[in-house]
Amino acid sequence: MTLRKKIILFSSVFMFLAIVISHTAIYFLFNRTASNGEIDQLSVQTDAFVAAVSQSNSTSTETMRDLLTAYLPANGIIRIIDETGNNVVRPQTKSSQYASLEANYTTSETSRIVQDDAGSNYAIIEKPIIWENGDIVTVHVANKLVYLDETMRTLTYVLLFSSAVILIPTIIASIVLSRFLLTPIQKLKDTMQRNIHNKNWQKIDVEKRSRDEIYEMEITFNEMIDSLKENFEKQEAFVSNASHELKTPIQIIKSYAQLIERQGKKRPELLDESVGAIDSEADRMQNLVEQLLLLAKHQNENKKQEVNVREIVEQVIQTIQNAYPERRIQLDAENGNYEIHGNIDQLKQIPYILIENALKYSEEDVLVSMYSDAGKSFIQFKDFGEGIGKEEQEKIFDRFYRVDRARNRETGGTGLGLAIAKEIIETHGGNITVESEEGKGSTFTWELGQNHKQ
Repeated sequence: MTLRKKIILFSSVFMFLAIVISHTAIYFLFNRTASNGEIDQLSVQTDAFVAAVSQSNSTSTETMRDLLTAYLPANGIIRIIDETGNNVVRPQTKSSQYASLEANYTTSETSRIVQDDAGSNYAIIEKPIIWENGDIVTVHVANKLVYLDETMRTLTYVLLFSSAVILIPTIIASIVLSRFLLTPIQKLKDTMQRNIHNKNWQKIDVEKRSRDEIYEMEITFNEMIDSLKENFEKQEAFVSNASHELKTPIQIIKSYAQLIERQGKKRPELLDESVGAIDSEADRMQNLVEQLLLLAKHQNENKKQEVNVREIVEQVIQTIQNAYPERRIQLDAENGNYEIHGNIDQLKQIPYILIENALKYSEEDVLVSMYSDAGKSFIQFKDFGEGIGKEEQEKIFDRFYRVDRARNRETGGTGLGLAIAKEIIETHGGNITVESEEGKGSTFTWELGQNHKQ
Protein backbone atom coordinates (compact mmCIF):
# COMPACT_ATOMS: atom_id res chain seq x y z
CA MET A 1 0.00 0.00 0.00
CA THR A 2 1.38 3.39 -0.97
CA LEU A 3 1.98 6.13 1.55
CA ARG A 4 -0.71 8.26 -0.10
CA LYS A 5 -3.32 5.52 0.42
CA LYS A 6 -2.17 5.03 4.01
CA ILE A 7 -2.64 8.73 4.79
CA ILE A 8 -6.11 8.81 3.20
CA LEU A 9 -7.18 5.54 4.83
CA PHE A 10 -5.86 6.46 8.28
CA SER A 11 -7.39 9.94 8.34
CA SER A 12 -10.72 8.68 6.96
CA VAL A 13 -11.00 5.75 9.37
CA PHE A 14 -9.93 7.91 12.31
CA MET A 15 -12.51 10.57 11.48
CA PHE A 16 -15.18 7.91 10.86
CA LEU A 17 -14.57 6.36 14.27
CA ALA A 18 -14.59 9.80 15.92
CA ILE A 19 -17.91 10.63 14.23
CA VAL A 20 -19.47 7.28 15.17
CA ILE A 21 -18.44 7.61 18.81
CA SER A 22 -19.48 11.24 19.18
CA HIS A 23 -22.78 10.90 17.30
CA THR A 24 -23.66 7.70 19.15
CA ALA A 25 -23.05 9.49 22.43
CA ILE A 26 -25.18 12.42 21.28
CA TYR A 27 -27.99 10.10 20.17
CA PHE A 28 -28.21 8.12 23.41
CA LEU A 29 -27.74 11.16 25.63
CA PHE A 30 -30.55 13.01 23.85
CA ASN A 31 -32.76 9.91 23.92
CA ARG A 32 -32.22 9.47 27.65
CA THR A 33 -32.86 13.12 28.42
CA ALA A 34 -36.01 13.25 26.30
CA SER A 35 -37.29 9.95 27.74
CA ASN A 36 -36.78 11.19 31.29
CA GLY A 37 -38.68 14.31 30.36
CA GLU A 38 -41.60 12.27 29.02
CA ILE A 39 -41.65 10.11 32.16
CA ASP A 40 -41.55 13.19 34.40
CA GLN A 41 -44.45 14.73 32.49
CA LEU A 42 -46.49 11.52 32.69
CA SER A 43 -45.65 11.18 36.38
CA VAL A 44 -47.05 14.67 37.03
CA GLN A 45 -50.22 13.71 35.18
CA THR A 46 -50.51 10.50 37.20
CA ASP A 47 -50.01 12.37 40.49
CA ALA A 48 -52.80 14.76 39.48
CA PHE A 49 -55.13 11.79 38.79
CA VAL A 50 -54.31 10.22 42.18
CA ALA A 51 -54.99 13.54 43.91
CA ALA A 52 -58.33 13.84 42.11
CA VAL A 53 -59.31 10.33 43.18
CA SER A 54 -58.42 11.15 46.77
CA GLN A 55 -60.53 14.33 46.74
CA SER A 56 -63.52 12.57 45.17
CA ASN A 57 -66.21 11.58 47.66
CA SER A 58 -67.35 8.75 45.49
CA THR A 59 -65.61 5.82 43.85
CA SER A 60 -68.59 4.88 41.79
CA THR A 61 -68.02 3.49 38.36
CA GLU A 62 -69.42 6.56 36.67
CA THR A 63 -67.26 8.95 38.70
CA MET A 64 -64.09 6.87 38.12
CA ARG A 65 -64.86 6.63 34.42
CA ASP A 66 -65.14 10.44 34.23
CA LEU A 67 -61.81 10.86 36.08
CA LEU A 68 -60.10 8.28 33.88
CA THR A 69 -61.37 10.04 30.79
CA ALA A 70 -60.25 13.42 32.12
CA TYR A 71 -56.66 12.25 32.76
CA LEU A 72 -56.34 9.94 29.75
CA PRO A 73 -53.00 10.53 27.92
CA ALA A 74 -53.26 11.71 24.34
CA ASN A 75 -51.76 8.48 22.94
CA GLY A 76 -52.09 5.89 25.65
CA ILE A 77 -54.19 4.17 28.26
CA ILE A 78 -55.16 4.67 31.90
CA ARG A 79 -56.55 1.95 34.13
CA ILE A 80 -56.82 0.69 37.70
CA ILE A 81 -55.98 -2.92 38.54
CA ASP A 82 -56.17 -4.99 41.72
CA GLU A 83 -53.70 -7.46 43.09
CA THR A 84 -55.03 -10.20 40.79
CA GLY A 85 -54.28 -8.05 37.75
CA ASN A 86 -57.96 -7.51 36.91
CA ASN A 87 -59.34 -4.12 36.02
CA VAL A 88 -61.20 -2.49 38.90
CA VAL A 89 -62.74 0.00 36.53
CA ARG A 90 -63.06 -0.28 32.79
CA PRO A 91 -59.82 1.09 31.23
CA GLN A 92 -59.95 4.26 29.20
CA THR A 93 -57.99 4.38 25.93
CA LYS A 94 -58.21 5.95 22.52
CA SER A 95 -56.99 2.83 20.74
CA SER A 96 -57.46 -0.83 21.50
CA GLN A 97 -53.83 -1.55 20.65
CA TYR A 98 -52.76 0.05 23.94
CA ALA A 99 -54.80 -2.53 25.92
CA SER A 100 -52.19 -5.17 25.07
CA LEU A 101 -49.53 -3.37 27.13
CA GLU A 102 -48.54 -5.34 30.20
CA ALA A 103 -49.82 -3.88 33.50
CA ASN A 104 -48.14 -4.88 36.76
CA TYR A 105 -49.66 -4.69 40.20
CA THR A 106 -47.28 -2.90 42.58
CA THR A 107 -47.37 -1.36 46.04
CA SER A 108 -44.64 1.16 45.20
CA GLU A 109 -44.39 3.75 42.46
CA THR A 110 -42.49 2.61 39.33
CA SER A 111 -41.62 4.23 36.00
CA ARG A 112 -40.11 2.76 32.85
CA ILE A 113 -39.83 2.88 29.08
CA VAL A 114 -41.00 -0.20 27.17
CA GLN A 115 -41.15 -1.11 23.52
CA ASP A 116 -43.85 -3.14 21.82
CA ASP A 117 -43.48 -5.64 19.00
CA ALA A 118 -43.91 -2.89 16.41
CA GLY A 119 -40.94 -0.99 17.81
CA SER A 120 -42.97 1.83 19.37
CA ASN A 121 -41.82 3.23 22.71
CA TYR A 122 -44.13 3.81 25.68
CA ALA A 123 -43.67 5.66 28.96
CA ILE A 124 -45.38 3.78 31.80
CA ILE A 125 -46.15 5.00 35.31
CA GLU A 126 -47.53 2.63 37.96
CA LYS A 127 -48.58 4.07 41.31
CA PRO A 128 -50.51 2.47 44.23
CA ILE A 129 -53.62 4.08 45.81
CA ILE A 130 -56.03 3.02 48.58
CA TRP A 131 -59.45 2.04 47.29
CA GLU A 132 -62.81 2.54 49.09
CA ASN A 133 -62.73 -0.83 50.85
CA GLY A 134 -59.22 -0.24 52.13
CA ASP A 135 -57.57 -2.43 49.51
CA ILE A 136 -54.51 -1.21 47.63
CA VAL A 137 -54.90 -0.96 43.88
CA THR A 138 -52.49 0.24 41.20
CA VAL A 139 -53.04 3.09 38.79
CA HIS A 140 -51.44 2.17 35.43
CA VAL A 141 -50.82 5.06 33.03
CA ALA A 142 -49.09 4.51 29.66
CA ASN A 143 -48.43 6.99 26.87
CA LYS A 144 -47.00 6.27 23.46
CA LEU A 145 -43.94 8.43 22.81
CA VAL A 146 -44.98 9.50 19.35
CA TYR A 147 -43.18 12.82 19.36
CA LEU A 148 -40.07 11.31 20.92
CA ASP A 149 -39.90 8.60 18.25
CA GLU A 150 -40.33 11.22 15.51
CA THR A 151 -37.71 13.42 17.14
CA MET A 152 -35.24 10.54 17.44
CA ARG A 153 -35.86 9.57 13.84
CA THR A 154 -35.22 13.14 12.75
CA LEU A 155 -32.10 13.26 14.92
CA THR A 156 -30.86 10.06 13.26
CA TYR A 157 -31.22 11.64 9.82
CA VAL A 158 -29.49 14.81 11.02
CA LEU A 159 -26.56 12.86 12.50
CA LEU A 160 -26.17 10.77 9.36
CA PHE A 161 -26.23 13.88 7.20
CA SER A 162 -23.75 15.68 9.43
CA SER A 163 -21.51 12.58 9.38
CA ALA A 164 -21.44 12.70 5.60
CA VAL A 165 -20.86 16.46 5.66
CA ILE A 166 -17.87 15.95 7.97
CA LEU A 167 -16.47 12.75 6.47
CA ILE A 168 -16.50 13.77 2.80
CA PRO A 169 -14.47 16.99 3.35
CA THR A 170 -12.13 14.97 5.56
CA ILE A 171 -11.44 12.53 2.74
CA ILE A 172 -10.94 15.41 0.30
CA ALA A 173 -8.64 17.17 2.77
CA SER A 174 -6.62 13.98 3.31
CA ILE A 175 -6.20 13.61 -0.45
CA VAL A 176 -5.02 17.21 -0.76
CA LEU A 177 -2.76 16.86 2.29
CA SER A 178 -1.22 13.63 1.00
CA ARG A 179 -0.54 15.28 -2.34
CA PHE A 180 0.98 18.31 -0.59
CA LEU A 181 3.22 16.12 1.57
CA LEU A 182 4.14 13.49 -0.98
CA THR A 183 4.81 15.68 -4.01
CA PRO A 184 8.21 16.86 -2.69
CA ILE A 185 8.97 13.32 -1.51
CA GLN A 186 8.15 11.98 -4.97
CA LYS A 187 10.32 14.72 -6.43
CA LEU A 188 13.11 13.65 -4.09
CA LYS A 189 12.65 10.03 -5.13
CA ASP A 190 12.76 10.92 -8.84
CA THR A 191 15.92 12.98 -8.30
CA MET A 192 17.56 10.05 -6.49
CA GLN A 193 16.69 7.68 -9.32
CA ARG A 194 18.06 10.09 -11.93
CA ASN A 195 21.27 10.43 -9.93
CA ILE A 196 21.56 6.64 -9.70
CA HIS A 197 21.02 6.03 -13.41
CA ASN A 198 22.56 9.17 -14.93
CA LYS A 199 25.16 10.02 -12.26
CA ASN A 200 24.64 13.74 -12.93
CA TRP A 201 24.57 14.80 -9.24
CA GLN A 202 21.28 16.61 -9.67
CA LYS A 203 20.02 18.58 -6.67
CA ILE A 204 16.53 19.68 -5.66
CA ASP A 205 15.39 23.24 -6.24
CA VAL A 206 14.42 24.63 -2.83
CA GLU A 207 13.53 28.12 -3.98
CA LYS A 208 10.07 29.36 -2.96
CA ARG A 209 9.60 26.46 -0.58
CA SER A 210 8.07 26.73 2.87
CA ARG A 211 10.70 26.17 5.52
CA ASP A 212 9.24 23.04 7.07
CA GLU A 213 10.65 19.61 7.86
CA ILE A 214 10.48 18.55 4.20
CA TYR A 215 12.44 21.67 3.27
CA GLU A 216 15.09 20.68 5.79
CA MET A 217 15.14 17.17 4.33
CA GLU A 218 15.68 18.62 0.84
CA ILE A 219 18.46 20.87 2.12
CA THR A 220 20.09 17.84 3.76
CA PHE A 221 19.72 15.89 0.51
CA ASN A 222 21.43 18.69 -1.45
CA GLU A 223 24.25 18.78 1.10
CA MET A 224 24.58 15.01 0.80
CA ILE A 225 24.76 15.28 -3.00
CA ASP A 226 27.50 17.92 -2.70
CA SER A 227 29.40 15.67 -0.29
CA LEU A 228 28.97 12.59 -2.50
CA LYS A 229 30.03 14.54 -5.56
CA GLU A 230 33.10 15.88 -3.79
CA ASN A 231 34.06 12.45 -2.44
CA PHE A 232 33.42 10.81 -5.82
CA GLU A 233 35.60 13.37 -7.57
CA LYS A 234 38.28 12.89 -4.93
CA GLN A 235 38.06 9.14 -5.39
CA GLU A 236 38.35 9.47 -9.14
CA ALA A 237 41.32 11.81 -8.76
CA PHE A 238 42.87 9.48 -6.20
CA VAL A 239 42.51 6.44 -8.45
CA SER A 240 43.78 8.39 -11.45
CA ASN A 241 46.78 9.78 -9.58
CA ALA A 242 47.55 6.44 -7.95
CA SER A 243 47.37 4.71 -11.32
CA HIS A 244 49.65 7.34 -12.83
CA GLU A 245 52.13 7.19 -9.97
CA LEU A 246 52.27 3.38 -10.16
CA LYS A 247 52.39 3.38 -13.95
CA THR A 248 55.54 5.51 -14.13
CA PRO A 249 57.90 3.30 -12.07
CA ILE A 250 56.46 0.18 -13.69
CA GLN A 251 57.20 1.64 -17.12
CA ILE A 252 60.73 2.59 -16.07
CA ILE A 253 61.37 -0.88 -14.65
CA LYS A 254 60.00 -2.45 -17.84
CA SER A 255 62.16 -0.19 -20.04
CA TYR A 256 65.35 -1.01 -18.17
CA ALA A 257 64.48 -4.71 -18.23
CA GLN A 258 64.03 -4.54 -22.00
CA LEU A 259 67.29 -2.60 -22.29
CA ILE A 260 69.12 -5.32 -20.36
CA GLU A 261 67.52 -7.95 -22.56
CA ARG A 262 68.62 -6.19 -25.75
CA GLN A 263 72.06 -4.85 -24.85
CA GLY A 264 72.97 -6.24 -21.43
CA LYS A 265 75.18 -8.98 -22.83
CA LYS A 266 76.97 -6.67 -25.25
CA ARG A 267 77.35 -3.72 -22.87
CA PRO A 268 77.96 -4.94 -19.29
CA GLU A 269 78.25 -1.33 -18.06
CA LEU A 270 74.50 -0.94 -18.62
CA LEU A 271 73.78 -3.74 -16.16
CA ASP A 272 74.74 -1.79 -13.04
CA GLU A 273 72.87 1.30 -14.24
CA SER A 274 69.75 -0.70 -15.06
CA VAL A 275 69.78 -2.67 -11.81
CA GLY A 276 70.20 0.55 -9.81
CA ALA A 277 67.34 2.23 -11.64
CA ILE A 278 65.09 -0.79 -11.25
CA ASP A 279 65.88 -1.01 -7.54
CA SER A 280 65.25 2.72 -7.06
CA GLU A 281 61.90 2.62 -8.87
CA ALA A 282 60.87 -0.53 -7.02
CA ASP A 283 61.62 1.21 -3.72
CA ARG A 284 59.60 4.24 -4.79
CA MET A 285 56.71 2.03 -5.85
CA GLN A 286 56.90 0.11 -2.56
CA ASN A 287 56.86 3.39 -0.65
CA LEU A 288 53.80 4.53 -2.60
CA VAL A 289 51.92 1.29 -1.95
CA GLU A 290 52.77 1.42 1.76
CA GLN A 291 51.45 4.97 2.01
CA LEU A 292 48.27 4.04 0.16
CA LEU A 293 47.74 1.16 2.59
CA LEU A 294 48.48 3.54 5.45
CA LEU A 295 45.70 5.86 4.29
CA ALA A 296 43.24 2.96 4.22
CA LYS A 297 44.42 1.79 7.64
CA HIS A 298 43.88 5.23 9.16
CA GLN A 299 40.30 5.27 7.93
CA ASN A 300 39.48 2.00 9.66
CA GLU A 301 41.63 2.01 12.79
CA ASN A 302 40.00 3.51 15.88
CA LYS A 303 42.03 2.04 18.78
CA LYS A 304 42.89 4.95 21.04
CA GLN A 305 44.58 5.48 24.41
CA GLU A 306 46.21 8.20 26.47
CA VAL A 307 49.40 9.20 24.65
CA ASN A 308 52.15 11.70 25.53
CA VAL A 309 52.92 13.48 22.27
CA ARG A 310 56.22 14.90 23.59
CA GLU A 311 57.54 11.40 24.21
CA ILE A 312 56.48 10.36 20.68
CA VAL A 313 58.25 13.35 19.11
CA GLU A 314 61.41 12.68 21.12
CA GLN A 315 61.43 9.00 20.06
CA VAL A 316 60.91 9.87 16.39
CA ILE A 317 63.67 12.51 16.48
CA GLN A 318 66.07 9.98 18.04
CA THR A 319 65.23 7.36 15.41
CA ILE A 320 65.63 9.76 12.47
CA GLN A 321 68.79 11.27 13.96
CA ASN A 322 70.34 7.80 14.07
CA ALA A 323 69.38 7.27 10.40
CA TYR A 324 70.80 10.68 9.37
CA PRO A 325 73.83 11.21 11.65
CA GLU A 326 75.15 13.95 9.37
CA ARG A 327 72.00 16.07 9.88
CA ARG A 328 71.03 17.94 13.06
CA ILE A 329 67.50 17.92 14.43
CA GLN A 330 67.06 20.32 17.33
CA LEU A 331 64.19 19.99 19.85
CA ASP A 332 63.08 23.01 21.87
CA ALA A 333 60.22 21.95 24.16
CA GLU A 334 58.63 24.06 26.87
CA ASN A 335 57.32 22.43 30.02
CA GLY A 336 53.71 21.42 29.69
CA ASN A 337 51.25 18.60 29.44
CA TYR A 338 51.16 17.22 25.90
CA GLU A 339 48.89 14.26 26.53
CA ILE A 340 46.21 13.40 24.01
CA HIS A 341 43.67 10.60 23.61
CA GLY A 342 44.59 8.96 20.34
CA ASN A 343 46.10 6.12 18.35
CA ILE A 344 49.81 5.92 19.06
CA ASP A 345 50.73 4.26 15.74
CA GLN A 346 48.95 6.95 13.76
CA LEU A 347 50.37 9.81 15.85
CA LYS A 348 53.94 8.55 15.27
CA GLN A 349 53.46 9.04 11.54
CA ILE A 350 53.01 12.81 11.93
CA PRO A 351 56.53 13.74 13.16
CA TYR A 352 58.04 11.12 10.83
CA ILE A 353 56.37 12.72 7.80
CA LEU A 354 57.05 16.35 8.76
CA ILE A 355 60.68 15.82 9.81
CA GLU A 356 61.52 13.68 6.76
CA ASN A 357 59.99 16.35 4.50
CA ALA A 358 62.13 18.99 6.21
CA LEU A 359 65.26 16.87 5.69
CA LYS A 360 64.43 16.25 2.02
CA TYR A 361 63.88 19.87 1.05
CA SER A 362 66.52 21.53 3.20
CA GLU A 363 70.25 21.12 3.68
CA GLU A 364 70.20 23.03 6.97
CA ASP A 365 69.21 21.98 10.50
CA VAL A 366 65.61 21.13 11.36
CA LEU A 367 64.05 22.84 14.39
CA VAL A 368 61.19 21.23 16.32
CA SER A 369 59.46 23.46 18.92
CA MET A 370 56.80 22.52 21.45
CA TYR A 371 54.95 25.21 23.41
CA SER A 372 51.61 26.25 24.86
CA ASP A 373 49.69 29.45 24.15
CA ALA A 374 46.22 30.61 25.25
CA GLY A 375 45.45 27.22 26.74
CA LYS A 376 46.38 25.35 23.55
CA SER A 377 49.44 23.27 22.75
CA PHE A 378 51.43 23.50 19.53
CA ILE A 379 54.27 21.61 17.84
CA GLN A 380 56.24 23.33 15.07
CA PHE A 381 58.51 21.74 12.48
CA LYS A 382 60.77 24.35 10.85
CA ASP A 383 63.24 23.95 8.00
CA PHE A 384 65.44 26.50 6.24
CA GLY A 385 65.06 25.24 2.69
CA GLU A 386 63.65 26.66 -0.52
CA GLY A 387 60.18 27.41 0.93
CA ILE A 388 56.77 27.15 -0.72
CA GLY A 389 55.00 29.80 -2.78
CA LYS A 390 51.73 31.25 -1.45
CA GLU A 391 49.74 29.86 -4.36
CA GLU A 392 51.05 26.39 -3.55
CA GLN A 393 50.50 26.41 0.22
CA GLU A 394 46.76 25.61 0.07
CA LYS A 395 47.37 22.61 -2.20
CA ILE A 396 50.26 20.84 -0.53
CA PHE A 397 47.92 18.83 1.75
CA ASP A 398 46.04 17.38 -1.25
CA ARG A 399 46.82 13.78 -2.13
CA PHE A 400 49.53 13.35 -4.79
CA TYR A 401 50.14 17.09 -5.04
CA ARG A 402 53.82 17.99 -5.33
CA VAL A 403 55.25 21.50 -5.56
CA ASP A 404 58.09 20.43 -7.83
CA ARG A 405 57.38 17.06 -9.41
CA ALA A 406 60.87 16.69 -10.84
CA ARG A 407 62.53 17.32 -7.49
CA ASN A 408 60.05 15.07 -5.70
CA ARG A 409 60.82 12.28 -8.08
CA GLU A 410 64.50 12.67 -7.32
CA THR A 411 63.83 12.55 -3.56
CA GLY A 412 61.34 9.71 -3.85
CA GLY A 413 58.32 11.80 -2.88
CA THR A 414 54.83 10.52 -3.64
CA GLY A 415 52.73 13.52 -2.71
CA LEU A 416 50.92 11.54 -0.01
CA GLY A 417 52.91 12.35 3.13
CA LEU A 418 51.30 15.68 4.04
CA ALA A 419 47.85 14.36 3.10
CA ILE A 420 48.34 11.48 5.53
CA ALA A 421 49.60 13.80 8.28
CA LYS A 422 46.65 16.18 7.82
CA GLU A 423 44.14 13.32 7.90
CA ILE A 424 45.60 11.87 11.11
CA ILE A 425 45.70 15.26 12.82
CA GLU A 426 42.09 16.08 11.91
CA THR A 427 40.99 12.60 13.01
CA HIS A 428 42.41 13.46 16.45
CA GLY A 429 40.60 16.80 16.57
CA GLY A 430 43.63 18.92 15.75
CA ASN A 431 44.71 21.23 12.97
CA ILE A 432 47.79 21.76 10.81
CA THR A 433 48.91 24.95 9.08
CA VAL A 434 51.93 26.04 7.09
CA GLU A 435 53.84 29.31 6.93
CA SER A 436 56.47 29.60 4.25
CA GLU A 437 58.46 32.12 2.29
CA GLU A 438 60.38 31.21 -0.81
CA GLY A 439 64.08 31.06 -0.17
CA LYS A 440 63.71 31.19 3.63
CA GLY A 441 62.11 27.85 4.53
CA SER A 442 58.80 26.53 5.85
CA THR A 443 57.16 26.07 9.24
CA PHE A 444 54.46 23.45 9.77
CA THR A 445 52.41 24.00 12.96
CA TRP A 446 50.50 21.12 14.52
CA GLU A 447 47.82 22.26 16.96
CA LEU A 448 46.82 19.47 19.33
CA GLY A 449 43.14 18.55 19.37
CA GLN A 450 40.58 19.84 21.88
CA ASN A 451 40.60 16.46 23.61
CA HIS A 452 44.17 16.83 24.85
CA LYS A 453 44.56 17.41 28.59
CA GLN A 454 45.54 20.92 29.63
